[in-house]
This record gives sequence, structure tokens and C-alpha cells, in this order.
Amino acid sequence: MVICERCFCDTEVISVIRNKAEIGDCSLCKCKNVHIYDTDKYEDLSMMFDELISIYTPVSLLPDSYPKSDTRLLKTELINNWNIFNKKSESDVYNIITAICKEKYEYNAELFDQPVGIQELYDQEYLSKHSLLTTNSWDDFVEALKTKNRFHTHYVDLNLLERFCSYIRKPYKTGEMFYRCRISTEEGIPIEEMGAPPIDKTTDGRANARGIRCLYLGDAAETTIYEARAGAYDYVTVGKFRLKKDIIVVDLKKINQISPFLEGLDCLEYAINKEHLNKINDEMGKIMRRSDSALDYVPTQYITDFVKSIIHDDVAEYAGIEYKSVMHSDGYNLALFDPDLFECVETEVYGIDTIDYRKHPII
Repeated sequence: MVICERCFCDTEVISVIRNKAEIGDCSLCKCKNVHIYDTDKYEDLSMMFDELISIYTPVSLLPDSYPKSDTRLLKTELINNWNIFNKKSESDVYNIITAICKEKYEYNAELFDQPVGIQELYDQEYLSKHSLLTTNSWDDFVEALKTKNRFHTHYVDLNLLERFCSYIRKPYKTGEMFYRCRISTEEGIPIEEMGAPPIDKTTDGRANARGIRCLYLGDAAETTIYEARAGAYDYVTVGKFRLKKDIIVVDLKKINQISPFLEGLDCLEYAINKEHLNKINDEMGKIMRRSDSALDYVPTQYITDFVKSIIHDDVAEYAGIEYKSVMHSDGYNLALFDPDLFECVETEVYGIDTIDYRKHPII
């Protein structure tokens, strides 16, 4: 079977296909003049997918106590839980994986044709050593932070969290531009006042506790205007910020999209933590209302503070975190631990003409 780079969105798989340096037409998606991979000629992807697929067990071999509701066909599981394929149907994915893993399919067809599950998801001994929250749930973790111990919880395996952070490092070069918006008058706000607020005016935020300075920036002016929640006929000042030196941040947008094929990554360990990593991603993108308590920020503040504490060779490893915009789905934000890493180089004042309100029934 001839497949191509455009059949996938996983960077590791795409890299393998491109390294074959073979150009042709894809028999599956019909793309022409693209990098192709012939499953009858090459075995590189077979080894990669065999390792991932091996973490699953056919339902016929799972313990009777394993919840049937947590089993599904392998093709469904790969589409829903792994960011590997580029908008492929279940039948396409089935054809791809049975072609790539043809030897495994020949002697273990049940793995491909029966519902499957991950046995270790319900193995308490394995979870205690390999789960980000050991044997606790995300709700247990949040409740403990809010009501029991905010700074020294034992609910999280911090070594494991640090390892996952290392897979989502994102570098930025000197001179990169980001934006910050503040509601203002039509006269605007001076450049020197566009940065992070002083300590005595710093309130609780998604990535900082009260009294800890943090510079929040957006990828585009539009993103920051949405984040400022400006009302109709408000004036806003948008500052353009330039990065003063090379930095590395943790891209939390990608925390649930780590490639299972990365060198050194334990596929099974990653799989049993997917739910927890999804929770981190969801919390970073959670809409906060004016009526919500500052305590609702505690889980993301805890994770951010841990990222901030990671040090190698007496130097902080990360300058901040990146996360998806709550208010603007196409945008993302940076939270910088050191506000002096960026300087505001220009400002512009805008008037907000209209706001498109949308509603949905609650009761």
C-alpha cells in the first residue's frame, strides 16, 4: 500500500516518510507529487506502530472485571485518542494500520478486529508508579489543593510532570513580537505602563497567584482584545512587545498531543496519563467568570509554579508557559515569569464598535 505524508499529522511519522525521499502519488488520499511510503518496501513505520499498538489487549484477553464501556476498536482508539492521522475515516485508518503492521495482523488479527483496552488503566500497582496523579483522580487533586495543602501536595508525580514538559518545549528567538491589550481612555496608555502591573496591584491569574508578577501576552492584537473582554464603545490600548533574548517555554497547548513515537517516550505510561494531561489542557482553557472564586485558578497556578521551578545547571529551564486563548479560539497566550524579557516598542489605541453576543439556554 502506498501512503503519503499528508495522510498523517504526527511529525515523527511525517519525518520518516520524508526521509525516504521518494516522490509519487498516494493511493489512499490521491495526493500527487508528494513524499510517499510503500508499506511493501519499508518497515520503519512498522516498528513504530507495533510498539504503540502493543499497549492494547483484545477484549477476549482482558480480565472479566475490565469495564466493557472502556473498550473500543483499535481504529477508533487511534483516531480519538492519538493525534496521528490527518482527518481519516475509520476504514482508512484500519487499512493503513493493517498495511503498516501486516505481520502483527497476520498472527494477532484480534488486536485489529476486536474491541481493545489498556489493561494497566485498572492496575493499581502500575498506576501508583506511572500515573501523574498516582491512584488519585483530577478532582481529588483539585480538592486537595483548594482545601488541604496548596504548596506541598503529594497528589502529583512531579518527576513525571517534568518529563512530559520536556516533550513540549517551544523555543522563541530574540525579536519575536507579541501583544498586550488594556482597556483605556481614547488618549491611550503610555508605553512604559503597558507591561505587567506592579506587585501591589497584581491579582490572581491563570498562571500567577496574587502578588507574583507575570506578563501575559497574546499572539495577535485581536487575541488580546478578546482576552481583555472590552465592551462595546470601550477604548483599548494595544501594545506591541519585542522579545529581548532567546527563550524556551512549555507549550501546554500540546500537552495532550505529544507524539507517541518520540524517542525515549514510554507509550504505555503516556497512554494511561492521557486523561490527566487532557485535564491540564482543559483547565488552562477554562473560561473564568467574574463571579468565580480565585480558588478556581489554584490548579493552573500550581502547575505553572512547578514549571517555573524547574532548574538545570542552576538556570531556570523555562521562561513561561503557552496556552490556548479562552476568548479567541484561533489565538494563544504566553505567560512570562520574568516581565522584563519583553519590551513594549509601540502602542495603538482602538475603539470597540460592536460585540457579537451569542447565548445558549441553561435552564
